[in-house]
Amino acid sequence: MQINRAPVLTLWAAVVAERLGFDREEALTLGKAVAGLTAQSKGQRLGIFTPSPDEVRRKRAEKARAAGVFPVALLGRAVPVLQTEDGLRAAGKDQKPVRPETVEKYLVSKFGEALPAVRRAMEKLATSRTPEALAEEGFRLYEAFRPGIPSGESGWGAKGDLSLKKIERLAETRR
Repeated sequence: MQINRAPVLTLWAAVVAERLGFDREEALTLGKAVAGLTAQSKGQRLGIFTPSPDEVRRKRAEKARAAGVFPVALLGRAVPVLQTEDGLRAAGKDQKPVRPETVEKYLVSKFGEALPAVRRAMEKLATSRTPEALAEEGFRLYEAFRPGIPSGESGWGAKGDLSLKKIERLAETRR
């Protein structure tokens, strides 16, 4: 299937988060945040986004702390989260919790009817590793199966081929 990398990373990060013990709704919000943080980082590296000045970053960090935001590590990213009455949620714009139903709709819109099959393949891969090993190598696994796209700015937002067979082969190489 042809798909952009962002929804693939969103789903993979959510699957990994579930394997690491987060519930489905928490995991969906964490997955969306990991994809957003990764896109922001790549956009800055490509010169598409300009990094915020230090003073702006400092003020944002102060606001986040005041709102009760704290980091959770997932796929090599420090994901800003909030404790809500419904559980942990990734902190989105203005430190508001990301809504899991919004992430689910996003995934359905991007994967369509293929979503259950892709999720199953990713779950098989995630369970082929111990939680400890998955926490350590989760992003490298994503790099091994993510859709191939052109490098540089021409690849920004581009779709590439996501191979379920590649994901399944990775699952067969148990650790």
